[in-house]
Amino acid sequence: MPVGTVGSVKGVLHRDLRDDVNAQVILGNTYHLYLRPGTAILQRAGGLHRFVSWERTILTDSGGYQVFSLAEKRKLTPEGCEFRSHIDGSTHFFTPEKVVDIQRIIGADIMMALDECPPGTADYTYAKRSLQLTQQWLKRGIERFRQTKPLYDYPQSFFPIIQGGVFKDLRRKATEYAASFDCDGLAIGGLSVGEPAEVMYEMLDTVTPLMPRNRPRYLMGVGTPGNILEGIARGIDMFDCVMPSRNGRNGMLFTSEGVINIRNKKWADDMSPIEANGASFVDTMYSRAYLRHLFVSGEMLGPQIASLHNLAFYLQLVELSGEHIAAGDFVYWKNRLIPKLERKA
Repeated sequence: MPVGTVGSVKGVLHRDLRDDVNAQVILGNTYHLYLRPGTAILQRAGGLHRFVSWERTILTDSGGYQVFSLAEKRKLTPEGCEFRSHIDGSTHFFTPEKVVDIQRIIGADIMMALDECPPGTADYTYAKRSLQLTQQWLKRGIERFRQTKPLYDYPQSFFPIIQGGVFKDLRRKATEYAASFDCDGLAIGGLSVGEPAEVMYEMLDTVTPLMPRNRPRYLMGVGTPGNILEGIARGIDMFDCVMPSRNGRNGMLFTSEGVINIRNKKWADDMSPIEANGASFVDTMYSRAYLRHLFVSGEMLGPQIASLHNLAFYLQLVELSGEHIAAGDFVYWKNRLIPKLERKA
């Protein structure tokens, strides 16, 4: 799912997301949209779909991660979280109930529960205390969700977030508690936040057997192409990450041959396409030499093309994963492909 934090995937037209990348879902962020443009404007527009002219699915994060990573000052209490805006320093207060209310106004098809995301280096005591707070907030958030109705003419879903740091017993406890509410799907948070990839996979191996098989499983904020393939192997259905668009804007391309830094001089006279069998029209239309020229010349079109390529590459990767799962050779295909994807081309 491409990340469109404030209602846009940076540098990419919605037309291209729809027609060329074939994105089915984009993300918005409750924290950022609450601060700017604000709920009054979003409600006047009829929700985020109409405000940004995106007719497909939108998922919104609760804003909890941003509160804990961006806010200048924050104070956690059982009631909620007080924080200061990173924009102007103004003081705000998020409760589990308020976050549901904000997402009702945003009109996201999939809403996330307010949680605390502990750092990957958190010790057991911190992770346990954090999980207790997340679970208290989850109960209240679900109650608010079930007591209220959508503001617009379509239903909304609510996903709990499984936390617990890097501790198996806490992750099991969190999974069982979140699954007990019988929501439309479950999310796994607090991974890819500083812990080694092997630890992340160990946590996925711990929680996915406890998650309902007939509901989507969402791994939040992950990750590289290899991370996604390993997540799929462990039963994950949904992913989001800023990496394809952010790295694209900085000249890093994910390709079937490995990772390319398009600014390198080696591409200056390479007239081959970005990706010969690519998923987007930009892959075969433009050469690597031309794309490098755009980047070193400071032309805005360079980051746009690179972002579009990376997003299309990611979407093609998960589409191919589905095909290989259906064919019964996914693990073999995945194990052969990952070393190619992770090398420097």
